[in-house]
Formats: sequence, structure tokens, C-alpha cells
Amino acid sequence: MPNFQELGLNPRLIEAVEALGFKDPMPVQAEVIPSLIQQPSDLVGLAQTGTGKTAAFGLPVLHHIRPELRKTQALVLCPTRELCLQISKDLRSYAQFIPGIKISAVYGGASIELQIKQLNEGPQIIVATPGRLNDMIRRKKVDFSSVQWLILDEADEMLDMGFQEEVDTILEHTPEEKHTLLFSATMPEEVERILAKYMTNPVVKTVGKRNTGTANVKHIYYLVQAKDRYAALKRIADFNPRIYAIIFCRTRIETQEIADSLIRDGYNADSLHGDLSQAARDNVMNRFRNQTLQMLVATDVAARGLDVNDLTHVINYNLPDDTEVYIHRSGRTGRADKTGTCISIINLKEKFKIRQIEKKINREFGKAKIPTGVQVCEKQLFHHIDRMENVEIDVEIESFLPVIYRKLEWMDREEIIKRFVSLEFNRFLEYYRDARDLNVEDDNKPAREPREGRDRKPEHRGDDGQYTRLFVSIGRKDKVLPPQIIGLINEVTRSREIKIGRIDIMDNYSFVDVDSKSVGRIMKAFENETSNPRGIRVERASEREFAPADRKSRSHPGKEKSFRPEGKSFRSANKPFHSEGKPFRNKPEQDSPWKKPERKGGPGKNKKSK
Repeated sequence: MPNFQELGLNPRLIEAVEALGFKDPMPVQAEVIPSLIQQPSDLVGLAQTGTGKTAAFGLPVLHHIRPELRKTQALVLCPTRELCLQISKDLRSYAQFIPGIKISAVYGGASIELQIKQLNEGPQIIVATPGRLNDMIRRKKVDFSSVQWLILDEADEMLDMGFQEEVDTILEHTPEEKHTLLFSATMPEEVERILAKYMTNPVVKTVGKRNTGTANVKHIYYLVQAKDRYAALKRIADFNPRIYAIIFCRTRIETQEIADSLIRDGYNADSLHGDLSQAARDNVMNRFRNQTLQMLVATDVAARGLDVNDLTHVINYNLPDDTEVYIHRSGRTGRADKTGTCISIINLKEKFKIRQIEKKINREFGKAKIPTGVQVCEKQLFHHIDRMENVEIDVEIESFLPVIYRKLEWMDREEIIKRFVSLEFNRFLEYYRDARDLNVEDDNKPAREPREGRDRKPEHRGDDGQYTRLFVSIGRKDKVLPPQIIGLINEVTRSREIKIGRIDIMDNYSFVDVDSKSVGRIMKAFENETSNPRGIRVERASEREFAPADRKSRSHPGKEKSFRPEGKSFRSANKPFHSEGKPFRNKPEQDSPWKKPERKGGPGKNKKSK
């Protein structure tokens, strides 16, 4: 593999690379950089997150930029604010020895006036999220007439978040004669459509196999009862004292509940989901990047674009429905030639999903046993001893030693060791005394996917097995009617082709039967803050149990609004507003018809990361 000096880069870029401590190019960089320097062309780069893609496109683009021309020559589109800021920071570090280069970051959640001021200064490179950049286009604050390079980073995630129309609008405002670079971890149909529509004979550079996971990641799963999922999570955390992990959950509610339970049980954890303000999100991310937090509990949408190094684990508290989402999750660990572990906590009914993922990523999962209480205690004991061995001794302690010696002189060496070890270790011994085995034994039969027909029962109360029941966090008190729920789904998903069955409207929430094939699409759309600015929640109804009050209300069907349009596709343009033209209310007290499971305390009490 060539070194950076042999790639043909501008000497000042090589100087910057050496100053940043880069020695040899990573595989995607060695593939892409020479191609774009020697013969610029449209290019598709297929590589996992964290494999060095920013340098792969950033260095050759900077090589071709003309610093004396104070016009935008390169445009980088990415899905999230965090990734936008990270790419801007990286590009500035690469260009640190090239005078006159200006790089502007354009993203939502920040002062638009300040960003307009920066754009007026004539940056050669703009790094932007689609939503805010479209706003700048409407305000006529950007000039793309000199753009020669267009880069779509994390293209699959960008389109998966519902930015298809915004991306199309931006591309239509750029010159026809330009070089388009597309980087993606996977290649879904939406990305292939962009490739066919906007790229000309692109060169394809693939690092690893297409649509597969990172080779440095070990994939394992634990088989437990569904009710033991949280207990298993705590035991995994206790068995890995140096854990630095992202824990992925399906919904915002579940994310907050798991984070709250971990915090209450003494673990260094916090949550990241769409209900957080930008300031709260930044605070959580800064603490996680600084490793003040050991565990971040997050939804897929909220975690997109996060650039965190040295993660030891990714934990799937729930497996995603989409295999490509699993690929993105697992790709957050095992970066930059380091190793990582992706853990999935599953029950017997979910075994078939493991087989699906194995086929997709062409990697075999290892089945692991949840550690016993004795194994956890042993691991924690040796971790405590290792910390004691490696602790740095402050010279200022010398003045206190005579008093300490006199205080402890009545004990011998063995007694002192026992007491110091017990001081930290007793809580684990107490908590895990007589701890039960959480593992579930299966019959080792091949897991089978649910099939259509007589062997498969309908998943929910839908008309048949083709429908899935969803919980929607608006109801009669929001003055909502069935046509408005249909209009809401149409608006948020940007589609009028989704089949909708029975609709039951309660006081504070509703149930909607939808085409099972569209469930993933609907849930992703509602998790997207741009598509769903009112924060209306949608979840699978099967994930919760009715509270007594709800059962009572359902015993009087005559009091409930029920609507069954017999599975037809709706093309209504109805907007999700009630008759007074006001948006739906989404008050927290109206969105909690469910009982929260009680959580018992754990040994993580006052647990601190090293």
C-alpha cells in the first residue's frame, strides 16, 4: 500500500497529514485519492462509517481547490448537524497550511444570520445539511455557479431520514458539469436512483464487501426471556467494567426509560433521542465524547452522524427491523483498525432475525452466555485490583502517611488488603448473592422466519396478517378524526400509497392498523424531527401492555371512535390539524397511558468510569 507521499497530493496537504499524525493511508483513502487526483471523475465509495472517508474525499478536493477564487467550488452534503461539524473541522485541519481556504458549515439549530455572514465571505467549500441549505437557496444566499465538486456523504442515511426531495432540489441548483462523489455504507434502491440520475459513468471503489459490516467487529448475541432484557443489560455492563458503549432502543419512550433506570441504578449513562432540545443534546454528546458517560442509550435517528472514537461495544437492546440499520449500528465500533463488539439481546422469537443478518453481512454470530453472578464478581474484583495497581500516587499524600500508618498499625498486611478490597467489592457480592441464571436454552433447531398463510398468525388486530397495529400519541382530546390521522401519515411519510386498515381513537391516543410492509418506513419517518416537527410518537402496539384504565375504556366500544376503510390506499391531502386550524397538542401527561415497569436497584450504584 502506498504512503501519503506517493499519492500525488499537494505538499502542503502532506505536511498537514503528517502534523495530524497520519502515517499510512487507510484502504478507502489509498483507493480513492489517487483516482481523484490523476483523473477526476464521478465516483462511488462503498465503505463503512469510521473507515476514513472524510480524508478520502477531503484531501483530493482540497488538492484541486483554487484558494485565490473566492467562490464556492465544493459542496459537501451530510445528514446531521454533528457530522456536518465534524467534516468541517476535519477539512480545516487538512487545509491548515494552505492560506486563503475558507470552509463554512451550514446546519440547523444554529444562528442563520451568522451562517449567512460566513457565506457572504466567499467560502471555497460549504459543508451542509439538506434542510438548512435549502433554506439558504430559497433566501438566495448561496451561489453554486462555480461548484466543481459535489460530495454526498452517508448518502444512505441521508435518504433514509427523508431528505430525498431536499437533495434533489439542491442537486438541481448545481451546474451540470461537475464531479459528483457519493459515499455510503450500504447501497439501497434510493441511493442507486441518485447514482443513475445525477452521475455519469462513476468509478466504483469498494472497501470490504457490499452491504456488509466492518471486519473488525465481533458479533455476538445473548438469548434471554423478554422480561429479563434489562437485567441482562446490567449484567453485561457489570461484566465489562471498562465498557464504553452505545445502547440502541426502538423508541424514544423506551430509550428514556432504560436510561433513567440505568442512572437510578448508579451507572454513568444518559439518553439521546428526538425529544431533547439541541442544548441538551450537545451537553449529552460532550459528556459522552469526554467519556464522562460510559453508556449512551439512543434511538437510531438521534445517533445518526455521531462521530465517537474508541467505542468498545454497541448493544442492541432491540434488534432493528432493517438489516441495513444493524450494519450502521455495528459500524460505530471497530473503527480505525481497532476491534469492537456488537451485542444483541434477543428472545427465542427473534432468533430468525439473527439468521437474516448473518446472511446479509456474511458473518456468523457467536452465541454467548449471560455471565453468572460469580463470574461478574470475579471480573469486578480483578478490575478493582488492577485500578489499585495502576493508580498514580500524588506526592502530597506523603504528609498524611504517618497518621495513616498509626491508624492502621493494629492490622496486619492481609487484613488491610481484605478491607480495602471489600470496601469497593462488597456491594457486588451482596447484589449477586444467589443471582439466578438469565440464560435461555433453545432446542438448537434452525430458526425459521414467520411465513404467510396458515402457519402464521396475524401480528396484531389487523384485518389479516398483512396488517400491523401501531400506537399513535394523539387522540380524541386532540380533536382528531380518522381522516386527519390518515392525512398525518401521508404528510409525515410523504406518501399516499400506504394501506391503512382499522383506526381506533381513544381519549389520549389512537391505534392504527397499517400495511405491515410499511411499518419500518412509517416509524422512521415519525422519528425524523424534520418530517415530524410536532413530535407525535408512533410505536408498535405489541410493545406495551394495557393499563387497567385502558381496558376499562375498551369495554365500552360504543364510546370509542372506530373507522375501518378496508385496507384501501388513501390519497387525501388532509393535514393533521383540527377544525380550528391549530396543530395537535402533544402534552406529556396525555401521552402516558402505559404503566412503566418497576426497576430494582443494581450494583452500579455510584459507579464511576475510570
